[in-house]
Amino acid sequence: MIRTRVDAHGDDYRQRREAMLAKLAELDAEHAKAVAGGGEKYVERHRKRGKLLARERIELLVDPDSPFLELSPLAAWGSEFQVGAGMVAGIGVIEGVECVITANDPTVRGGASNPWTLKKSLRAADIALQNRLPYVNLVESGGADLPTQKEIFIPGGRIFRDLTRLSAAGIPTVALVFGNSTAGGAYVPGMSDYVVMVRDRAKVFLGGPPLVKMATGEESDDESLGGAEMHARISGLADHLAQDEHDALRIGRRIVRSLNWRKQGLTPLPVQDPKYPADELLGIVPEDLKVPFDPREVIARVVDGSEFEEFKPLYGASLVTGWARIHGYPVGVLANARGVLFSAESQKATQFIQLANQSRTPLLFLQNTTGYMVGKDYEQGGIIKHGAMMINAVSNSTVPHLTIVMGASYGAGNYGMCGRAYEPRFLFSWPSAKSAVMGPAQLAGVLSLVGRASAQAKGQVYDEEADAAMRAMVEAQIEAESLPFFLSGRLYDDGVIDPRDTRTVLGMCLSAINSAPVPRPAGFGVFRP
Repeated sequence: MIRTRVDAHGDDYRQRREAMLAKLAELDAEHAKAVAGGGEKYVERHRKRGKLLARERIELLVDPDSPFLELSPLAAWGSEFQVGAGMVAGIGVIEGVECVITANDPTVRGGASNPWTLKKSLRAADIALQNRLPYVNLVESGGADLPTQKEIFIPGGRIFRDLTRLSAAGIPTVALVFGNSTAGGAYVPGMSDYVVMVRDRAKVFLGGPPLVKMATGEESDDESLGGAEMHARISGLADHLAQDEHDALRIGRRIVRSLNWRKQGLTPLPVQDPKYPADELLGIVPEDLKVPFDPREVIARVVDGSEFEEFKPLYGASLVTGWARIHGYPVGVLANARGVLFSAESQKATQFIQLANQSRTPLLFLQNTTGYMVGKDYEQGGIIKHGAMMINAVSNSTVPHLTIVMGASYGAGNYGMCGRAYEPRFLFSWPSAKSAVMGPAQLAGVLSLVGRASAQAKGQVYDEEADAAMRAMVEAQIEAESLPFFLSGRLYDDGVIDPRDTRTVLGMCLSAINSAPVPRPAGFGVFRP
């Protein structure tokens, strides 16, 4: 069992805790914007029509008192669009079955899809396919946000491709249609395995009455063109005609129950709570990420029984590796201890990843890295080939990967520690996280050195005042673009989470992962460094 050294009464702990709580208050404020949807005016208009809000629909769909893991709630943050991108997405339990659930928010521009809605929808479909989770769409959308159609139309075809691929893989897709589902959006129910439409509410057509009039001269009305009753009685698109929204949600639950869905992965072992309170995670990460911290203190508050079987503890000490369980599921953990990755750490990680693949054990990456070490001695010692070895192992590992960005995630360290480009099954960030090609000061300094060298080569006098202004501007820009809200807004993670929720989130992810069978081995034995 890990023995903690955290002094929960010390000044350092108190300052770190207060800094984290301040960041969490900012996170709560941003989440509130997503929950608010299109704002009070449009929410009230929606309610006056007798309709439920997107999150209310989800709450009635999932099992009572069951958790819902919301994904990408900050999508579109920092853009011209509403935080959350007009869609709620996540993993919830319906009739005991873990499902991916998406719900258009019709209070945000009528549920129209903007470029960030598209990215969020595609990510949800990827999660359903990778983890073999039934996919339930709660549909009420006016289609594409037309002013941004150039960014939506061509890549948007993936939505329909993904639905058909899910079905072909034997993963059920369900569409519950509560309102408009027009133009390309009509193909969401059109390509789903099961379709439920709400009487007098659902409208599904490729072109509404005005477009039909312009295209063919034909006079038509909503109901005869695409109403729920027409689709249930005449076209056959609707499998079930619901009397109201509550009825549609009841039918949706019944459909999932009738799937007779069975998980194909591992059955978890008995669960033990950690020996230390999760609340103490608030005071572990320094506000200044240049100050190192011991990731074992995080591991002790996340894994079952705070028990951790460390691998190679005396070798490559800047990277902590070892075996543990989370909510009964076995995991291999890689956690940065002092930020920098040297050759020894790279070789240690490579061997550990291969061992995890040999035992078919999922890997958890806890990131706090400034990247691989640079300098003449390290280059001559082979840091490039050793870093490449680690990245190769991460790239070709076939066991599920989970990533938590606790602190820094800079340079190629982001790659070696399984950043977004390496497709971990799930990736979440803490409010303390930062990610960029390098730290703001370092990046500005590199640009300054390049500018000085260029001026010297041309025989010019270097403008120190302009250099100072440039450095300040670049540092401010990189700092803003490395913050977790900015990165989460672009879907470079699956959400920014409260550190205290880390164990719960990882447990839900591991459970979801095991809906799918254990992946096949990569086909290589272990190469010792």
